[in-house]
Amino acid sequence: MSPTPTSVSPSPSLSDETTLALTLDCLLEHLPLKTEGSYSLATLYSVLLRAASHQDTIEHTCQILEHVPSSNGVRYHLNQLTDMAALERQMNAALQQRLPEDIVNHRHRLAIDLHLIPYYGVPSQSEQPYLYHAKAKAGTTTFFAYGTIYVIRCHQRVTLAIHGIPPGETLVATLTILLAALSPLRVKIERLYLDRGFYSIPVMRWLQALRVPFILPAIIRGKRGGTRALCQGRCSYLSPYTLHSADYGSLTVQIAVVCRYHQGKRRRHGVHYLLFVVYRVRVALHQLPRHYRHRFGIETSYRLKNQCRIRTTTKRPQVRFFFVALAFLLVNLWIWLLWTHLSRSRRGYRQVYQRRFPLNTMLEFLSHAVERRFPLIHTISLPPPT
Repeated sequence: MSPTPTSVSPSPSLSDETTLALTLDCLLEHLPLKTEGSYSLATLYSVLLRAASHQDTIEHTCQILEHVPSSNGVRYHLNQLTDMAALERQMNAALQQRLPEDIVNHRHRLAIDLHLIPYYGVPSQSEQPYLYHAKAKAGTTTFFAYGTIYVIRCHQRVTLAIHGIPPGETLVATLTILLAALSPLRVKIERLYLDRGFYSIPVMRWLQALRVPFILPAIIRGKRGGTRALCQGRCSYLSPYTLHSADYGSLTVQIAVVCRYHQGKRRRHGVHYLLFVVYRVRVALHQLPRHYRHRFGIETSYRLKNQCRIRTTTKRPQVRFFFVALAFLLVNLWIWLLWTHLSRSRRGYRQVYQRRFPLNTMLEFLSHAVERRFPLIHTISLPPPT
């Protein structure tokens, strides 16, 4: 027996044409490229949005749509993106333009992480200044690296800024750039979540100097000494711990030792210890792992971004950065549309109808609206004989 269908409002709240128009307005406002020929910039961005909505290539998208520029024409205009710093400022302005109203001028829990996209081949001289070297992953030690800062808030999980990380840039510099990008929003940090890759004396010393509250998992090192010496007892506790480094000196931090039990999970038994570096954080010790799990939302943002990233084989760092930032922008616009067009105020909260408008539906809306303006080809002809 089928369930009774829910009632639906007779007047539509959002259409595919509105979705496309709002997305194009955001791109045209913040990324005004100079176009040549008979095609407008809106047409160029429409091709890119159709490619992003299908995770397609520019080559194939231009091949199947009528009355659009050639793939070489699109790439010619994208190759105008030569100034990485200016492009980063423009894309961050676009990311911060369409946000739910409660984001600006409020205090939030934030997460910062690095996202690495593998690079293969021999880099050219022009590509070297944009390639990041890290531990081997996916068969390479060279990556396009991007740092992002992300809001942890129900139904408002947006990316506030993205930064392309050049080789040799320290983690402290990356943190400083991302936190500085928040200044137009007047966002205050309630708590900052970092992954264990930021577990270093310079990072923790810098955050303490800025008086930024943070939670950072500590790496358990040593056989009997080091942080492993803290893993004892059957009760959670706080303990000061001094880190030493030949390059950076010493730093004393507060480490929370959380005692948990495997309880037979994965055929394990006994005590399991979790260590966190905490600073200016008011969270009960036994609740620290649950609070820290909220950081994994930034990993989800990377998976969502992959659903709307244009496929490409280009090695141009600026074009690569633009495609990644465009994917994050589409995710932000999806959340903004949910908040502004598909939600209702209730007593004490706001009800968001995310199931009626998942990200895949928004991408289909963009695709349908673009295909209505530039129809798909229906026939293929042989080229004239040579």
